Amino acid sequence: MSERPRLLPLLGGTRHGSRDAMTCLYRCGNACDHPVPNSSDNPYFGDLVDAEVSRRGVVRAGAVGTLVLGFGGAAAGALAGAAPAAAAPATPTAPGTDEAVAASARPGSGALSFKPIPPNKLDTLVVPNGYDHAVVIKWGDEVVPGAPAFDVRQQSAAAQAKQFGYNNDFVGVLPIDRRRALLVVNHEYTNEDLMFPGFTGQDALTVEQVRVAMAAHGMSVVELERVTDTGQWRPVRRGRREYNRRVTALATKFELTGPAAGSAWLRTAADPKGRTVVGTLNNCAGGVTPWGTVLSGEENFNQYFVGGDGAPEELKPKLARYGIPTDVRYPSGSRKWDRADERFDLAKHPNEAHRFGWVVEIDPFDPQARPRKHTALGRVKHEGANVIVARSGHVVAYMGDDERFDYLYKFVSDKKFLPGNSWVARKHNLTLLESGTLYVAALTGDSPAGEIDGSGTLPADGGFGGQGRWIKLVSGNRSYVDGMTAADVLTFTRLAGDKVGATKMDRPEDVEPSLLTGKVYVALTNNSDRGKAGKAPADEANPRNANKHGQILELVEERGDNTAETFTWSLPIVCGDPADASTYFAGYDKTKVSPISCPDNVAFDATGNLWISTDGNALGSNDGLFATAVEGPERGHLKQFLTVPLGAETCGPFITRDNRSVFVAVQHPGEISGASVENPASTWPDGDFAKPGVVVTWRLDGGPVGS
Repeated sequence: MSERPRLLPLLGGTRHGSRDAMTCLYRCGNACDHPVPNSSDNPYFGDLVDAEVSRRGVVRAGAVGTLVLGFGGAAAGALAGAAPAAAAPATPTAPGTDEAVAASARPGSGALSFKPIPPNKLDTLVVPNGYDHAVVIKWGDEVVPGAPAFDVRQQSAAAQAKQFGYNNDFVGVLPIDRRRALLVVNHEYTNEDLMFPGFTGQDALTVEQVRVAMAAHGMSVVELERVTDTGQWRPVRRGRREYNRRVTALATKFELTGPAAGSAWLRTAADPKGRTVVGTLNNCAGGVTPWGTVLSGEENFNQYFVGGDGAPEELKPKLARYGIPTDVRYPSGSRKWDRADERFDLAKHPNEAHRFGWVVEIDPFDPQARPRKHTALGRVKHEGANVIVARSGHVVAYMGDDERFDYLYKFVSDKKFLPGNSWVARKHNLTLLESGTLYVAALTGDSPAGEIDGSGTLPADGGFGGQGRWIKLVSGNRSYVDGMTAADVLTFTRLAGDKVGATKMDRPEDVEPSLLTGKVYVALTNNSDRGKAGKAPADEANPRNANKHGQILELVEERGDNTAETFTWSLPIVCGDPADASTYFAGYDKTKVSPISCPDNVAFDATGNLWISTDGNALGSNDGLFATAVEGPERGHLKQFLTVPLGAETCGPFITRDNRSVFVAVQHPGEISGASVENPASTWPDGDFAKPGVVVTWRLDGGPVGS
């Protein structure tokens, strides 16, 4: 099949690694162009570690993304195994009960028998033969009943606050019953170049357009219905749709919980008690809890603030540690949201930045409930948070700080999870993330340093691995970091990690525990600076210099106890072209695996297979979704399941417990330098201009996906 002609040439856009410069500008504020925020002298990670394209997939180019719908799936915290009594997401009444979920559960054998698709540069979503896909919802579609029809030339903040937001990332699907579910989606960031016709620069935007962008951030909750008895899902378009909701950066109020709530660091003129925050920013990945709520990580919030040069002098080092420039009023590429809301001006409101960078919890089954920001989980650039119930009944949340050379964290709750669907259990479980112990990781390797030469050659023992420990930072109101109070540790968690000697890691993104085994998997996306002059050389956990493809890290807690303070680790997958000697796929025959680059989000299906989505493929193909077994003889047999359109990133993913549906978010399609609404680099999904959206994929014969 021939490739569709490119609609737009690359117009002078330099690339930061494998991403387009436009993505770097809008997604993270050109983080790679700024000094690494971590200037501590902690040891670096390595210093311590001494095909066939489906015709239907191309024809149905309307799909905007591929979500993995997981009715009680691994991401929903509802699988049996390592999470005892972790029931499927539920309200205290009927939706999401074990009985409702079990009625549709038929996950299959777990064998990944689909024929992998080849790498490609098509401007469509491609799935394997025997599968189909459909767009579930896209930017501008109705969320709140009565929302006006989307008109790209007549946008308003009031309309966008009722419509599906921009650049969807995390996807969660929570069952109501066998035929209905709630889709919960993050809206990470906006790209004004691709949103507003005639865009010439941030300064030329009207204040109303700035407010549109603010309203396009946040989250959406949308009621879905199953299409007949297939794996396809679509939004409900009739009736009350009482759960449908938009959460925005513009107006939604959040409650702060935990030890830092009300502290001096979180108080502002508008909120002198330091307990209520307006909005959520740059929501990246997340997770679904066993009690039926959704966690969302606030990531690159630093790029929304101006006036760092006018902040109090004693605060500037703390702001700089979080990537906020303190030498200029308007950093390069600034969105200048202070034009619409002066709280984003740190010269006037220096504490406002401290009110972002938290893990957010939203209850999609209670649209009147105020979302919460949990200070007990610390403040970093959260990629997301994923929960497992330990054998003891305590809840453990794993988190990554998505920055070059930052850290890996976990949180263990003080209280224990209560199983069941009663009001009493749910009310109790909603408090689990408000108090507990926060840890940061330190890792060491088990091979002689001389065996790690930067080429990716395996050490003599045949694999990359070592030991690790969780360093206690704070427990409740008690700090374990010299010179820092509990509120200090939780508000400036990066600085606490610096002080205790945490291991500098290469952009730890999504961190997901397997609910079948309790093992934990971390996506380390890449670090092309590895081994450069003045930078850390290759080590056992980062075995290649100039590492542009990333790797997957596997953690095994001591005795299989997720509350333990020690663990072992290994690298089951070192990404890249399998023909490259520096790659590794758990010892599997590399002639039989798919090439993969820049792992970002991870998820599990109901049978325990690991699914990996990518961001910034450095092998010349569109980003995609991959799957592999992590146990047994097929461990490491990685196969590509789908690709997303030109310029897009694969987000999500989410798989239903019956294994009949895979959801992904297609983020920033057509985000290529020089593109615009009038001259798009991608026309996915509607054939006019690019629109981010969510996609569902299913087997045509109704069987379990992957097999």
